[in-house]
Amino acid sequence: MKKPFRLLLCLALLFVSGCSGYQKTIRFGAADIGGIYYTFANTFTGLASSEDDTYQFEVKTTAGSAANLRLLSGGYIELGLAQSDLIASAYEGSGIFEGEPCQGYSAIAGLYTEACQIVIRADSNIQTLDDLQGKTVSIGAEDSGTEQNANQILTMSGLTTELVKTVNLDYTDAADQLINGKIDAFFCTAGIQTTVIEELAKECDIRLLDIDEKCRNCCLLIHPIVNIPFLPILTPDRRKISIPLVSKRFSLLPTGSLPIR
Repeated sequence: MKKPFRLLLCLALLFVSGCSGYQKTIRFGAADIGGIYYTFANTFTGLASSEDDTYQFEVKTTAGSAANLRLLSGGYIELGLAQSDLIASAYEGSGIFEGEPCQGYSAIAGLYTEACQIVIRADSNIQTLDDLQGKTVSIGAEDSGTEQNANQILTMSGLTTELVKTVNLDYTDAADQLINGKIDAFFCTAGIQTTVIEELAKECDIRLLDIDEKCRNCCLLIHPIVNIPFLPILTPDRRKISIPLVSKRFSLLPTGSLPIR
C-alpha cells in the first residue's frame, strides 16, 4: 500500500476508534454505482477492514456530495465524500444550503481533483455548450455534486431550463439513455478515469465537450477554489488534443461523533 494512502487510512481509523463505546458499524456515504466515489469508498473500506477488524463498514449508495453532507450532519452516516465547494457552502449555510447549514463533521483530507465532464456521442452535432440548446441533458442524480456543477455551468453559459431540457439520472442510467438516444448529453463530475465512462466507450463512440473560456472564467470568478485542467486525449485520427474542463477537489469527511482518541 502506498504511504500516503496508509497515512490517510490510519488517520481515519483514529477517528473511528476514538470512542470505545461507539457503534461497531461505520456507514460510509459514497454516491452512484459507477462513479469514483463509490469505487473509492469500497476500496477504502476494504483496506480499512483488513487493517483493523474492530469495526465493520457499510458503503451506502447516495445521491452524492450534497446528500452526503446532509446525511453526515444528520447523523445518518459516519464517513462521507464531498466536493470542496459544497463543503464550504454547507458549513456556511449558503448556496443550495441557504438558511440550512449542515455542520458537525470534519475534513480528514483533500483527496484529489475531479473533473466536470460533459459526455456526448461522437456522431452528435453538438460542438459547443451553446449547441445544448433544445437538447435533453442529464445533470446527474438529484442532490448530487454533479447536479450543482451542471446547473452552475449551464447558468453561466446562459442556458436556462427553458432552453435546455434537464433530467436527473445517475451515471449508469445516463449512459444507457445516451446509447439509446433518449438523451443528448450527460454531466459527470468524477475522476478522469471513471468506470461508467470507460464502459460506455466500449458500447458506443463518445467524446467530451470542452467548456469554453468564458464559462471557465466565470467559474473561477464565482468559485475561486475551482481549477481548470486540460485533459489530453487522442482523437480517432490519432491527433493529440487537450480538452479544457472545470474541476474541484473532493474530500473525506468523518462526522463529529467520531472523536480522536
